[in-house]
Amino acid sequence: MNNKKNDSTGTETETATDETGAAPRTAAATQAPPPHRPGKWYTAKGKLKRKIYERELGELQVELVKLQQWVRHAGLKVVVIFEGRDAAGKGGAIKRVTEKLNPRVCRIAALPAPTERERSEWYFQRYAAHLPCAGEMVMFDRSWYNRALVERVMGFCDNDEYLEFVRSVPEFERMLVRSGIILIKYWFSVSDDEQERRFQARIHNPEKRWKLSPMDLESRRLYREYSHAKDEMLEFSDIPAAPWWMIPADDKRRARLNCISHLLSSIDYEDVMPDPPSLPPRDTSHVIERPPIREQNFVPLVY
Repeated sequence: MNNKKNDSTGTETETATDETGAAPRTAAATQAPPPHRPGKWYTAKGKLKRKIYERELGELQVELVKLQQWVRHAGLKVVVIFEGRDAAGKGGAIKRVTEKLNPRVCRIAALPAPTERERSEWYFQRYAAHLPCAGEMVMFDRSWYNRALVERVMGFCDNDEYLEFVRSVPEFERMLVRSGIILIKYWFSVSDDEQERRFQARIHNPEKRWKLSPMDLESRRLYREYSHAKDEMLEFSDIPAAPWWMIPADDKRRARLNCISHLLSSIDYEDVMPDPPSLPPRDTSHVIERPPIREQNFVPLVY
């Protein structure tokens, strides 16, 4: 791993376990507020307060709109990979990145399980089909790293397929970068205790229960195996051309803001937003006869 990265495993308290199930290797990096931020921004447990979060998120999202405009203007091609534990907050972070952006410029690629035909293709083929053209940004909600993680742990690929991926993925990503793609990779890390809390919240909340699949439950049982697979993945895929960036995510608010802030700092952009346009006046020079409103169908006024 590059020494510029945070060595945190995503734990939030001294007593929480890291992704290996062992005691934390370092003090909890997500608990203490950053020294350059006012202490009043945070709760006693180090959580970012809601009002501060919403204010900072709004400012960052304005910058994301400026970045989007620059991507279109300069014809950039941007790929952002979001990987991490189940319930680590990847989807929430992607939502906050994209919710104010034009879906024609910034789109999400969340691929389902491969079909029988796709399983016979070159492994990277179905992902390559979603790569951006000039002026586009693509957020991969999970990615080709499925082979190193879920497929590896659950036995969906054999050892030869896995070893071929180990050899291929560094060169595949170097090839993407050489072609002009800006490739940024994030790993969202969550502690054992916090993942348990989020799983329980999904179980008991009908609005979130759809997020729990049988695969998620099985991954919970195989927590240590996933930790080992993640460590191996970082060993062969954390390359200078496309390094991994760790995001401690026990506090979702801080994780989202830190992710967006880093994304903005990773791409040089300028403010090329157009000036506010002037609305032209309506043409009232002639009257158009319209059909009676009673002939139209209206939804029932339930509210």
